[in-house]
Amino acid sequence: MIERYSLPRMSRIWDLENKYATWLQVEIAVCEAWAELGVIPQEAVEKIKAADIRIDVERFLEIEKEVQHDVIAFIKGVTEQLGEEGKYIHYGMTSYDVVDTALSLLLSQAIEVLREDLEELAQAIRERAVEHKYTLMMGRTHGVHAEPITFGLKLLVWLAEVERHLERLRQAQEILCVGKISGVVGTYAHIDPQVERLVCAKLGLRPPKVTTQILSRDRHAHFIMTLALIASSLEKFATEIRNLQRTEILEVEEPFRPGQRGSSAMPHKRNPILCERITGLARVMRSYVMPALENVVTWHERDLANSSSERIIIPDACILLDYMLHLMTQVVREMRVYPEAMRRNLEVTQGVIFSQQVMLRLVEKGMSREEAYRLVQEHSLRAWEERRPLLELLREDRRVREVLSEEELQDCFNYEPHLRHVDAIFARFGL
Repeated sequence: MIERYSLPRMSRIWDLENKYATWLQVEIAVCEAWAELGVIPQEAVEKIKAADIRIDVERFLEIEKEVQHDVIAFIKGVTEQLGEEGKYIHYGMTSYDVVDTALSLLLSQAIEVLREDLEELAQAIRERAVEHKYTLMMGRTHGVHAEPITFGLKLLVWLAEVERHLERLRQAQEILCVGKISGVVGTYAHIDPQVERLVCAKLGLRPPKVTTQILSRDRHAHFIMTLALIASSLEKFATEIRNLQRTEILEVEEPFRPGQRGSSAMPHKRNPILCERITGLARVMRSYVMPALENVVTWHERDLANSSSERIIIPDACILLDYMLHLMTQVVREMRVYPEAMRRNLEVTQGVIFSQQVMLRLVEKGMSREEAYRLVQEHSLRAWEERRPLLELLREDRRVREVLSEEELQDCFNYEPHLRHVDAIFARFGL
């Protein structure tokens, strides 16, 4: 991933130094397991551990240019730093015993960072939701005014989505965090299955029930799809802010800092560039799903078609989502909310947003639903076209006056029903 959309903590997980260090961690764990089973001398393992093996990235890459195989280059680069005991490195193993087990460890590290990111976003949303628990605004369906909601309730929808993503991430971690030390086709022909069990226990992983030369890629596809789902939710939140920041609506605005400029030509511009950035990056995130799904298909007990794309999509997806989550958290914490504009927009449609309350009251008083619907729709359309308050038009209608008193009619035009259950909904979140 390009540096512009990378943050240091996640980037370090996926740099070459950490990858090689994790490979070495797996190799040493296998040596320890062999020693516990009495196959490798314990003295040799102690020498390997005491050798202070350097993760010499330049040397590993230099060797790889010659041998055209990154794991062989790594093994050679490690063993040339050891003496006779170096012969036990990679004993009985195949390359993907190292690669896939180490990848599970790296993914576990990455998931922990993403989990923390999601929890920070959830807390930011939670705080702003409480702040605007009773801040009335227009609810819109199909982009058209529907009925009032509160901005706090809108944010609770986001919070619930983030909470589901935390559960999805936990499930992805459980599916992914397995080790694999079963040899070239998964039969343990040259390695004791107890080695796999011991290694997984040392590394905090689970042994799988069965493998080929690799861990099946449905695990990794599930992970990438989970990340794409999270990114899509971030785009949903960002798109909502972008729409609410439209000049003619202007109920919410993403942060705009001193010295920031929105246009090279128009000094007045305050564009939602952070939310637009999240929208664009979500499109990139979703593009990673297709190769991840295609990698599920392998020839027989494995081929190498998955390797090249995974070197790109897995690190990049983790790095990119980490950046997006940080950015969205910043936007939520610092976004400006304009309750006065929300109130203004509630009143722009001449009271037609109370049409359902009027219709239901007429039905309660004995009018058929069809007749009440037609009557209220007729006056709602007039209110909009003539720019006259719906309440005024209804007062003039004899059919309404015969059914509803002035007090009953006015009572239809209040916000209380839309606030009545706000506390109960917030209580579902412990708020």
